[in-house]
Amino acid sequence: MDARLNYAGATVAQKYIKHIVSAGRALTDSPLPAATQALVEIRASQINGCAVCLDMHTKEAEHAGETSVRLNLVAAWREATVFTEAERAALELTEQGTRIADAAGGVTDEAWANAAKHYDEDQLAALVARIALINTWNRLNVITQQPAGDYQPGQWG
Repeated sequence: MDARLNYAGATVAQKYIKHIVSAGRALTDSPLPAATQALVEIRASQINGCAVCLDMHTKEAEHAGETSVRLNLVAAWREATVFTEAERAALELTEQGTRIADAAGGVTDEAWANAAKHYDEDQLAALVARIALINTWNRLNVITQQPAGDYQPGQWG
């Protein structure tokens, strides 16, 4: 499959992506645990069907030491016993934040309160921003049909 748009060949895309990459760096350096950030990226990408993001984030997570058991169970996190209560809260917030159009009212007060039990204000801010950012990447990549499968850990910084 060929991509519909070459990000490197479009001046506007280059400028835009430069800023969202910068936003991603700020989140990587945030107090939200790296494992939680990876789980959020993977779950949102599963929901959105973004193959290129799944390719990248599962490989990066594995490279960082995440287990194949946890990576394989992200889609079924409710039934899996390998996630912490904090990670479950982040995954629930991710699902509701990703599926805003599917539920009148968006994210429930219950999901927010559960996340707030496990994360402080800075971590919550990073969690919400990470959910929003991965959804941005998912949409860019799905719309432009970016191909997946060849990503190598560390390839994009």
